[in-house]
Amino acid sequence: MNYQVFAALYDQLMADAPYDEWLSFTKKTLGVDYLEGIQILDVGCGTGELLLSMLDEGADVTGVDLSSEMLVVARDKCMKKGVSPLLIHQDMRKLGDLGQYDVATIFCDSLNYLETPDDVKAALHSVSQNVVDNGWLLFDVHSISKIEDEFVGQTFADSEEEISYIWHSFPGEYQNSVEHELTFFVKQENGLYERYEELHKQRTYSVEEYTTWLLEAGFEVEAVTADFSSEIPSEESMRIFFAARKKKRG
Repeated sequence: MNYQVFAALYDQLMADAPYDEWLSFTKKTLGVDYLEGIQILDVGCGTGELLLSMLDEGADVTGVDLSSEMLVVARDKCMKKGVSPLLIHQDMRKLGDLGQYDVATIFCDSLNYLETPDDVKAALHSVSQNVVDNGWLLFDVHSISKIEDEFVGQTFADSEEEISYIWHSFPGEYQNSVEHELTFFVKQENGLYERYEELHKQRTYSVEEYTTWLLEAGFEVEAVTADFSSEIPSEESMRIFFAARKKKRG
């Protein structure tokens, strides 16, 4: 997957993303009004929007992303704000020893970009190694119904002065997976538009599968909710949230 063009356009395309709600979910789950002094590992940090919000709250945040292009954008944004968090170019399945964090987050359906159950298990185990006993792992994923009913077979489009796109979603190679074929038209300095293409693959699983894999990775599931609410997931839910705590060793 080539994020070079996509990274530069990402913030424009995600202008309406609910970063405030991810932040609120984090604080509500932790039972705090502010994140002052909390050490957070933001996995799949992308261009750093949520990371910056956490820093503003007083958290000590480390960002990790597979895309070096995304991290370049994140670094530039941090520099403009006068902050310099540690940003790490790494695969979430192979984090290694980054330290011991109070909280790990994997938001904005980043976990859905892993293609196989073994990939998801590896990511959860990898994150577990970097979370303190009784520490938290918070993440969200697409529901199965969102993949099947809201994405597969759908076409989305938007036309603006600087950027336009056409987004086709097709059934993926695996069960409960989807392939997003995105075509962008970006206005250049000469007034002409240049065309770029991206292919993004996502896959999700049942609540029961995620719960089992969390237990195997050393976490206890504290809550499973839907769509930024405290409600349990239903067949109509679009985004599923997991809040899990690292079990004490020994």
